[in-house]
Amino acid sequence: MSLKEKINEDLKSAIKTQNQARLDTLRSIRAEILKMDKSGMNREMTPEEEIDLLKKQSKMRKESIEIFEKAGRTDLVEREKLQLEIINEYLPAQLPEDEVLKILDKIISGFGEVTEKDFGKIMGAAMKELKGKAEGKFIQDVVRKNLGMNQ
Repeated sequence: MSLKEKINEDLKSAIKTQNQARLDTLRSIRAEILKMDKSGMNREMTPEEEIDLLKKQSKMRKESIEIFEKAGRTDLVEREKLQLEIINEYLPAQLPEDEVLKILDKIISGFGEVTEKDFGKIMGAAMKELKGKAEGKFIQDVVRKNLGMNQ
């Protein structure tokens, strides 16, 4: 079942159960899917495109949480966190942190002696290996730390 079909089915059940937070979240995801459909692709989205769409939605929620926390708007923070949890239900499971660290260590050691100049090469290899399995910001932070770069 494609993401579009799954969202439509879950949207129907959210309407029946009157779960407003779930309804709002699913509608925003559906709007992005419809935007992609109307972009002239003339084909169904690939699983990678579906994951990218969901990651974009997730990232937007995380940024909103950060902004609302700085502004002291706990009511909006809670709403965004709830929406983020709902979006995460549709994303593939993330690897545990210790496994991500092992993979990153292996990638970095594969480059031999590394300096800050190798950051781009290492990040490219790491993102290729861990795309969809770990959060990009976490990967970037670990690579920076291993290369002795300032955060």
